[in-house]
Amino acid sequence: MVDGAGGGEGLLFLTDEQLRKGIEAMFFAYRGFTADPDRILEGMDYGRAHHRAIHFIHRSPGTTVSNLLAILGVTKQSLNRVLRSLIEDGLVEQRVGRADKRERHLHLTAKGAELERALSDAQRARMRAAYRAAGPAAVQGFRTVLEAMMDPEMRRQYQGLRDWNL
Repeated sequence: MVDGAGGGEGLLFLTDEQLRKGIEAMFFAYRGFTADPDRILEGMDYGRAHHRAIHFIHRSPGTTVSNLLAILGVTKQSLNRVLRSLIEDGLVEQRVGRADKRERHLHLTAKGAELERALSDAQRARMRAAYRAAGPAAVQGFRTVLEAMMDPEMRRQYQGLRDWNL
């Protein structure tokens, strides 16, 4: 969708104040978007890093630790801490790669899938309500803006996720 060429720069003139309001809207929207999952995770000693790992393991069952590192953009040490707790608590399991025994493939357990469903249901409900209130043209515009804000490598990763048939 976004080619990174910045084709519409001359078509839209925004003041610094309008841009500031957009930035603040993103901050508050993010707080709302993460509030429901945060409440679910609150009593489990999990945070947003756990949520993101669960989300992307669900999105790509069998993903490797290396792939998850690339998607999340975190350090190996940080991801290992998150994965260790998810594995110990029976939410994620690791399987040794068939072709490459050094690879660890990650899968949600039934318990992990149940947690993922609860977290995603809460966020989908919020997104669905917002999309309905905004309408189809605004939804498309929102996606275009989000993609335009991504660095090229992040956009490639995102587009790869979009193409998964799960």
